[in-house]
Amino acid sequence: MNLELTPALDAPALLAPPVHTALQTLPDAGRIQVAPIDPGLADTAAFCEAYDVTLEQSANCVIVVGKPAGIFAACVVLATTRADVNGAVRRLLGTRKVSFAPMDDAVGLSGMEYGGITPIGLPADWPVYIDARVRSVDAAVIGSGIRGSKIVLPGAVLASIPGATVVDGLAL
Repeated sequence: MNLELTPALDAPALLAPPVHTALQTLPDAGRIQVAPIDPGLADTAAFCEAYDVTLEQSANCVIVVGKPAGIFAACVVLATTRADVNGAVRRLLGTRKVSFAPMDDAVGLSGMEYGGITPIGLPADWPVYIDARVRSVDAAVIGSGIRGSKIVLPGAVLASIPGATVVDGLAL
């Protein structure tokens, strides 16, 4: 991993405001680090290649919406997998249909940048589902709420954030 890591609590400029606020109350916040990156390389494949991070270390957070109820949720899966939106996620939300949230809704409601959305600091009424495989990653890399940095933390810490539910089979 080729990242210049700093304790996340010491680098508010590298975090979206809701992420920084949420970190203030996380019991394991001291185990969370952040690194600046080129915002043009924030997308997973380009990021992993440029910063020597494996896809097995990289986690993606996707925002979905269940219809017709309009329930927003976050799904965190490893970059080697994809969220089972039409199966596991639909069942978890208890809705007839689930789709990826429109970009404007995901950005506007989360207070985070598209391509940098992270489960830390999302609205409290949004369920956060984390694929069980993420929990076992020693140093998981995920968005920081902005495209210009990434958060690095143990998968077990990510799985323990408030409101998170670890789900076997969330991803395919």
